[in-house]
Amino acid sequence: MGSFLAPTTAAALERLLTLHTDAVGSPLDRLRAIRSLQAALDHDPAALTAVRGALAADSSWEQIADATGLKPAAAKWRWGGTDGEIRERLEAGRKRSVRPSSVPTDLPGLSVAEAAAERGVSAQAIYLQVHRGTLVSRTVTLPDGRSYKRVFPAGTSDPDSSPDPTPDLNGDVPQ
Repeated sequence: MGSFLAPTTAAALERLLTLHTDAVGSPLDRLRAIRSLQAALDHDPAALTAVRGALAADSSWEQIADATGLKPAAAKWRWGGTDGEIRERLEAGRKRSVRPSSVPTDLPGLSVAEAAAERGVSAQAIYLQVHRGTLVSRTVTLPDGRSYKRVFPAGTSDPDSSPDPTPDLNGDVPQ
């Protein structure tokens, strides 16, 4: 009977076993072999095949999750559905992962949190000061659609000097 692992995964496993049994190679060689096996397992269809076999044998998602160390919802998300549905979910995850997830550092002015920390007050106090006109703010919208409220205390330059209407405590926007 052949291996249930893909050839690349089996080769990565053999390399790691060789390093283990012969006690050869540097610590970096061992780390590379461990990482290589992890990467190969991540892409190996063996887990999906095993999950589908378990489901065919009437195992529940709870049992599959327990065997894989995941929560049932995570196991079902990872392996549930057709090959096309799984591929779509993974592709959507890849698209999300390439989007910037942090606030750009080159925005003008200060964030509300930065302005609050600088003045030693709460974010709500900053919004009140904007509403009262003692601070200027505007919303900066990036080409990718993300928007950020920026505050311009006295002494900071605002490339667009028109103030942004900020809702007051009741959610009303001043006219």
